[in-house]
Amino acid sequence: MRLAVFACIFALLTTAAATAADKYELEIPLGLHAMKIPEDNPLSAAKIELGKQLYFDKRMSIDNTVSCATCHDPDKGWSNGAAVATGVDGQQGGRSAPTVLNSGYLRFQFWDGRANHVEGQALGPIQNPIEMNMKLDEVVKRLNGIKGYREQFQQVFGTDVTEDGIAKAIGAFERTVLSGDAPYDRFKEGDQDALSEAAQRGMKLFFGKANCSACHAPPLFTDGGFHNIGVGIDKSEPDVGRYAITELLGDRGSFRTPPLRDIARTAPYMHDGSLATLEDVVEFYNKGGVANPQLDEEIFPLKL
Repeated sequence: MRLAVFACIFALLTTAAATAADKYELEIPLGLHAMKIPEDNPLSAAKIELGKQLYFDKRMSIDNTVSCATCHDPDKGWSNGAAVATGVDGQQGGRSAPTVLNSGYLRFQFWDGRANHVEGQALGPIQNPIEMNMKLDEVVKRLNGIKGYREQFQQVFGTDVTEDGIAKAIGAFERTVLSGDAPYDRFKEGDQDALSEAAQRGMKLFFGKANCSACHAPPLFTDGGFHNIGVGIDKSEPDVGRYAITELLGDRGSFRTPPLRDIARTAPYMHDGSLATLEDVVEFYNKGGVANPQLDEEIFPLKL
């Protein structure tokens, strides 16, 4: 009896110690605030490593040719450097690949905001017929056929591979993909040499006459909302954006405001990749976007 009691206590203490050791503290760079981590998906080193493996694994797609990193490449600003995303069989979607940088902070995922967190976002491309074209039960079956994945899922979640586990692991990894400590942040902290004179003039316009900060507010340089600025609205079959989710007329042609951190690395720009350079973006806004009935009231000629 005494041995059984000691065994129970030892097991309890061992489990507690392992849990404490596995706790992962996210390092937040200068300029960003603490990230809210879901209670049902706490970070751990093992979970993040599992999510990273899944993120880069092309076996997540039907023909083993596309991974998350195909369209969200760390060498290309966690985007893909192209106007639109390319999936299985060379199929192309109609929108550019949003950067993963700082996505763990965002309430809305995708250009139209159809997912509310990175876990929800993680499963979308897997099922998209253009991107990875896998049914979730099929990808679960495939991964369960790989001994290493079964062992890792058992270690992290205490189960074999599941849809929920895939989403949580990828979500945990994506929360570690952060961008901060930029020259702007160091300048705001008092380093007067962090920004060139030209950059300081640009900052004055950004927060002043150009009013970019009305939608691209620090620290992420996004308001997290949806706006119609007229991009692509003059096409014969324009992308209706957020309207497809809400069916509210006021949302027609509206898209999520993209965060601007590391923006120089994620060309081309806009939801359709139609603007090649940042200079093109500034000129687009300077002209007042493209007129349409749902054009955001804050979009008008800037006369810079």
